[in-house]
Amino acid sequence: MFWQWIKQYMPRGLYGRAALILIFPVVFLQLLVSVVFIQRHFEGVTRQMTASVLVDLAFVTRAADDGPPPNRAQVSAIAADLQLEPAWPDTVPDVGDDTPFVDFTGGGVRRYLRDGLPQISEISLADSRRVTVWIETGQGPLRLSFSRGRVSASNPHQLLVIMVVLGGIMTAIAFLFLRNQLRPMMRLGAAAQAYGRGRIVHYTPGGAQEVRAAGTAFLDMRNRIERQSQSRTLMLSGVSHDLRTPLTRMRLGLSMLDEADAAPLLQDVDDMQRLLDAFLDFARSDAADAADSLEPVVPQDLLADLLADAERASQPVVAGEVTGHRDAVPLRRLAVNRALDNLVGNALRYGSRAVVSLYVTDRAVRFVVEDDGPGIPADRRDEAQRPFVRLDPSRNQDAGTGVGLGLSIVTDIARHHGGMLRLGDSDALGGLKAELVLAR
Repeated sequence: MFWQWIKQYMPRGLYGRAALILIFPVVFLQLLVSVVFIQRHFEGVTRQMTASVLVDLAFVTRAADDGPPPNRAQVSAIAADLQLEPAWPDTVPDVGDDTPFVDFTGGGVRRYLRDGLPQISEISLADSRRVTVWIETGQGPLRLSFSRGRVSASNPHQLLVIMVVLGGIMTAIAFLFLRNQLRPMMRLGAAAQAYGRGRIVHYTPGGAQEVRAAGTAFLDMRNRIERQSQSRTLMLSGVSHDLRTPLTRMRLGLSMLDEADAAPLLQDVDDMQRLLDAFLDFARSDAADAADSLEPVVPQDLLADLLADAERASQPVVAGEVTGHRDAVPLRRLAVNRALDNLVGNALRYGSRAVVSLYVTDRAVRFVVEDDGPGIPADRRDEAQRPFVRLDPSRNQDAGTGVGLGLSIVTDIARHHGGMLRLGDSDALGGLKAELVLAR
């Protein structure tokens, strides 16, 4: 429970945690040294120095008590010889405890003086440079004043100042060295984050041996993923392209048959052609090659183009809520257009109309496409985003045919932008709500 409580107050970033690792031992060591050294060493020094002064105070007190009255002049002369400033006040003031808060040894001085000489009635430490004591003697109250340096080490706070300054300097030097070790890790994290958003940035492993090994492993993994992606793309493209030729010959041969007999076969050929087009679309979305690189795009312009295309095609697509500033966002324009076309086409295939909304924030761009169709059950939404998965029984089998790549293509495009595709229920239309979230 304690660790769970303290964990929420720990720094989240690597630099913050590294600074905590540096500062905490330094502060702890300074506190430990302060307690042990100041409390013991300075206390011991104060006890010894106070004991030496008590000898002089006791001698002056005995001289005042033993000598025949009036003996004040002789006592004053003795005190002066002992570097004590004497005075004979009429009354003893009520000084109380006037030790300053920053006086680290004042309490010890006051305690040792009272224990060593019971005749002392009042002690004043208000002046940091002087100690004043009032002593009850046989000749009346005697006030003696002497230098504070005789009972305690001068300026004990200088030790704390030196410790703090040196601790700060050593922490700064250590942080500079640590930053050089953390910088390669931050570069590795930035390269991995950029690759997660579909961007390949230049990265060279550096830093300590373990960081270099992690960086080399990341480069190997990134290259392997790129090779696998290119191989799958080439395979799908090659297969789809090679099948176009026999389909064309089949369509040409069927055109020579009777129209009534050839109609069902032509329908099958058209279905195969649509499947091949879906394969090619999936291959293009998976490639994410440099041809469709990131470029500054205003999301509101993408929505306007989508609505204009739908209007030319006489499709029932309308704009919903649009919020956020018209800032240019680095996006793959063609890929995002393809994703929106797939979402709108999916909405119109299973519903009668589609509403497209746009929300632009400082961290993400969110396109929301809603329809009035039957929707997708909550327990099958993750399955719907997998390639070659069809949910026609729950999405109106008679509305059309497909290969099950539409939502998978959108999901890949979202992941290439460091985002995601979320499926839910539309509160406004009652059908499916698809949210295309793109990280900025």
